[in-house]
Amino acid sequence: MLGVILDADSLGKDIDLTPVTSLLDVWQIHDFTQPEQVADRIAGADIVLTNKVRLDETNLKRAESLRFVSVIATGTNNVDLNAMQRRGVVVSNARGYGTPSVVQHTLTLILTLSTNLHRYLADVNNGQWQQSDVFCLLHHPIQEIAGKQLGVIGYGELGRAVARAAEALGMSIKISDRPGVEPREGRVSFEEVLATSDYLSLHCPLTDENAHMINRETLAQMKSSAFLINTARGGLVSASDLITALKRNIIAGAAIDVLDQEPPPDNEALLEPLSNLIVTPHNAWGAIESRNRLIMQTRENIEAFLNGKPVRTVN
Repeated sequence: MLGVILDADSLGKDIDLTPVTSLLDVWQIHDFTQPEQVADRIAGADIVLTNKVRLDETNLKRAESLRFVSVIATGTNNVDLNAMQRRGVVVSNARGYGTPSVVQHTLTLILTLSTNLHRYLADVNNGQWQQSDVFCLLHHPIQEIAGKQLGVIGYGELGRAVARAAEALGMSIKISDRPGVEPREGRVSFEEVLATSDYLSLHCPLTDENAHMINRETLAQMKSSAFLINTARGGLVSASDLITALKRNIIAGAAIDVLDQEPPPDNEALLEPLSNLIVTPHNAWGAIESRNRLIMQTRENIEAFLNGKPVRTVN
């Protein structure tokens, strides 16, 4: 059997692929695959691993041997599941592997916004502390998160874990229901979460219904002292509307780990330097422990398929 990994570099150069590659005698491992290269690279493959490289009807035509795809991620939007089902190709993904990593990254962003850590670090690097007349710098606002409200939008595994961690640090939690629906028990309306939260953290998948759910209208409903954190999907937030809100102090600040297009183009709106905006390069999930769990889940997916009992299937 032939296995093909289409974008090994997306896992980082420091990851050992042996737990996966030891399962088959023959592997073709590609650091990255351009869209026009996919069809050639998966032709003849029995098993294909992909993180973000798209697999669809157009590049599956010559993949007559393909029987199994393991997505090296949770999201499967880059795989045409209907096309796979028509061809009898089983698709599995990974689940829950990155929760501790995303939780600590989300809290890091919350704490950085609260303490203006990024601005103070820049001041030290620029020599401002060294030139100070007193022993400390306090010219950027610092506030405690204890006693503040965290609004959570998306209450799956990640949303729950972030809420638990934030609560342990003294924050109160409000869980949003979906926009436009009557809140279920234990949740409050989307509008109430927007209006009352000091921090708003996004943890929901991107769908047609919630695309750009954070936009000019919803940002205007937030407190002027509130912070937005997005470690979910870039498409949940209108970049242009967020930039306008930050420049006009409609909200106090934002921390973003995900963008509409990744890697971003040079003219990406959210890469404009703003003192109340933090952008990290989609690495909330990237702790070494998280990525090792991802590799082990991928190994389990392949082993289960080879044993005729596939797990974590999505089609």
